Amino acid sequence: MNKLLIFFTLFTSCFSLDTNEKNEGRSDKILIVYLSRTKNTKTVAEIIQEEVGGDLVALELVNPYPEDYDAIVKQVSEENESGFLPPLKTKIELTKYDTIFLGFPTWGMQLPPPIKSFLSQYDLSGKTVIPFNTNAGYGVGSSFKTVNSHCPDSEILEGFSIKGGIERDGVLLAIKGQKKTEAKTEVKKWLVEIGVKN
Repeated sequence: MNKLLIFFTLFTSCFSLDTNEKNEGRSDKILIVYLSRTKNTKTVAEIIQEEVGGDLVALELVNPYPEDYDAIVKQVSEENESGFLPPLKTKIELTKYDTIFLGFPTWGMQLPPPIKSFLSQYDLSGKTVIPFNTNAGYGVGSSFKTVNSHCPDSEILEGFSIKGGIERDGVLLAIKGQKKTEAKTEVKKWLVEIGVKN
């Protein structure tokens, strides 16, 4: 009887370990990389991680943008005009990921230069790329199209966009409280629609 009990315990332990490893292996292949200034995109990234697992990585620059809103608007406008790609401090071992969630705010109706840096620095060929966006109410602009053009050999799924803060008006973190609860519902619905979550 004792031998049978020991065997059963060992068998179930091995089975549990195997199942956990499979689940971890699946979520380990997901990367959620994002750029967030007012923490709205960060909040959406965290909601996605709660739903699908994976690794969460914030993009940081070698030379951070100024805190002053007018100064950053001027700098980003100049970078967009010149095509300058700000160097990234963040380093990622991308080979272990199959699915890349890419999060960013809309800046000047365009994709922020640091995200362009990421897409230029890393080869996403053969990977599934899923963009998500926060904005001040004016939408994604050309940002999703720019992601598409930078990832010609990737499978790009339908992106997600939600209204966040309005930094120009001093409204910073807007996705909190009831708004965060609503955002969770919208994110879950989107993840089901694109087939990432059951």
